[in-house]
Amino acid sequence: MKKRINGKSFDFDLSGLSIHVNKFTLDITDNTATAKTKGVPDGFTDGDVEGAGEIEVDRTNFRLIIEAAKKKGSFRGLEPFDINAFAQAGDDELRVEAFGAKLTLSSLLDVDPNSADKSLFKIPYMITSPDFVRIDGVPYLAPDEVDSLI
Repeated sequence: MKKRINGKSFDFDLSGLSIHVNKFTLDITDNTATAKTKGVPDGFTDGDVEGAGEIEVDRTNFRLIIEAAKKKGSFRGLEPFDINAFAQAGDDELRVEAFGAKLTLSSLLDVDPNSADKSLFKIPYMITSPDFVRIDGVPYLAPDEVDSLI
C-alpha cells in the first residue's frame, strides 16, 4: 500500500513562523464566464479572481500570532505575508503557496462551558498579492494577467 497525503502531512510557514494548525482552508473564486451570442455559448471571458481562507489554531499557536502582532503594534498592523503549505507522504509531495495573505480576526471567542474541547481561534485571511497562488510551483494566473502588476 502506498502512503497518501492527509491533513497530518502538512506543515505551515506563515512569514517565518512555523505554525501548527487545527484547520486550514484556501478558497479561490474565479469569475471566468461563458460568452454567448444569441444565448448560445461561443467562448469565454476571463473574470476577476480572489483568494481567501481561514486558519484555525489553538491557544499555543495563537500566542505566536499575538507576539507577531505585538511587534507591529496591532493586529491590523501585521503586514501581508506569504503562506507556504507543504505536505509529503512517501514519494508524493504537495506545495501550495498563497502570496500576500492579510489576516483579520473572526470568532475570537466561542465558549461552550459544557465542552471539554480545547479553545480554538479562527483567523480569516485574504490574498492581496498579484503573485496570488501557486500549486506545486505552477501559478494559478497566466503571466499576461499579471505582467503589468508585478
